[in-house]
Amino acid sequence: MKAQDIRFAVTGRRSAGKLKGEGWKHSVSGILLRPAEARCLYVLSHGAGAGMGHPFMQDISQRLADHGVATFRYQFPYMEQGRKRPDHHGVLTSTVSSAVVAAFGLAPDLPIVAGGKSMGGRMTSRAAALRELPNVKGLIFLGFPLHPADKRGTERAIHLNEVRPPMLFVQGTRDRLADPDLLVGVTKELRNSTVHWIDGADHSFKVLKRSGRTNDGVMGEISETVAAWVMKTGL
Repeated sequence: MKAQDIRFAVTGRRSAGKLKGEGWKHSVSGILLRPAEARCLYVLSHGAGAGMGHPFMQDISQRLADHGVATFRYQFPYMEQGRKRPDHHGVLTSTVSSAVVAAFGLAPDLPIVAGGKSMGGRMTSRAAALRELPNVKGLIFLGFPLHPADKRGTERAIHLNEVRPPMLFVQGTRDRLADPDLLVGVTKELRNSTVHWIDGADHSFKVLKRSGRTNDGVMGEISETVAAWVMKTGL
């Protein structure tokens, strides 16, 4: 199974300031990893601090491929350009939308799910709430950042009520960016959501040695959970 390097364009229009109405355009890279017996394609975005080449992103893509789930990883413009500060939300959601369109062009025969790690997952849900994700049959979040670290709140989840496709939240029980009680309360109000808790894992899905678990075991649980949800959802 060989990874395929991709480039695609992301475009939009500025909505404020003296450059109002002026368009912008970025070119970003992506990687398609498609197993021979793929059952769906997961458009997978990275978190705020690490790009698509991060070990977590590489590992989860390979493990999902072993379970028949193809992945299309991609960069946000700021990461592509070597900047540390994430782009404005409008640029991020436009990138998600463009990645979904590019993914459909690469594999029009596969059902598409979208989401990603932390910020990438949240930007995917924001794009879905705006109805900007055609052909997407489900959303999968790997560590949804419900609130800033240790600052409990649910404002970041308000837009989830506008998301139509079914959603899977894979969360660590030690995640400081998603209080378990708050996330349970949020998801209970959503029309079609599932939460899978990774016992002992933090926001990066790392576990403590004293837990008796291994990081390898956690990664295996994440990939198995995603694959099982895809099957159960009928994709």
